[in-house]
Amino acid sequence: MIISGGKTDMYKIAICDDEDALIKELKDGLQRYAAETGKEFCYFAFHDGGELLQAYQPDYDLIFMDIKMEKLDGLKTAERIRRMDSAVGLIFLTSLKQYVWKGYEYGAVNYLLKPVKYSVLKMELDRYFARYQGKEEPYLHFANDSGKYRVPYKSIRYAETERRNVMVHFEDREQVVYKNMKEISALLCSQPQFARSHQSFVVNLSYIKGIEGLEAILTTGERIPISQPRRKDFMVRMADYWGDML
Repeated sequence: MIISGGKTDMYKIAICDDEDALIKELKDGLQRYAAETGKEFCYFAFHDGGELLQAYQPDYDLIFMDIKMEKLDGLKTAERIRRMDSAVGLIFLTSLKQYVWKGYEYGAVNYLLKPVKYSVLKMELDRYFARYQGKEEPYLHFANDSGKYRVPYKSIRYAETERRNVMVHFEDREQVVYKNMKEISALLCSQPQFARSHQSFVVNLSYIKGIEGLEAILTTGERIPISQPRRKDFMVRMADYWGDML
């Protein structure tokens, strides 16, 4: 199933820690914050990274993740989550400061030192919601044989026909979507930054750095074909998009 993301008033929060006392302490802090701010939270508790990954749905807004867990630690868990979901907020929990910088490699929003003080938790939540994007940001949500994914539209460079399906290229990876190009093209081109350059390609105009003949050159160096029948409409859409951006 593919879903276009939209805002919700209920924030879905996962807590992954092998200490029940810490989970309770954090939930108490979150409930206090919710009462003070009027926000609504839905909580999900996990005791190790493997448990979280097994149940993972790419629709969480925020994850509190313990770095040191006996079975599957937080860093390895975060690495696997980021392959599926680049939009979820991630705050690491640790009592060891030396792990902090390693956590930022996986797109951590920040970290909290144990034991977690409410004043610090409140400050981090205020910072997170001040720049909150999550479900307010449009994203592509899909599942295939390798997992479930939530990918912000802005991260998708292009999509191309792959046999009867579509291969979506984003960040440093690619994943197949079990839909045809007509369906994916309609979905992507509903966003202002996408245009159909070819029967088999849809490209994110924000990644284009130049046009050479019947090819669009992306900032990554990749070359996307432009078919002659679609060239005029494609160039018009690109000019409109960049005109609006100036």
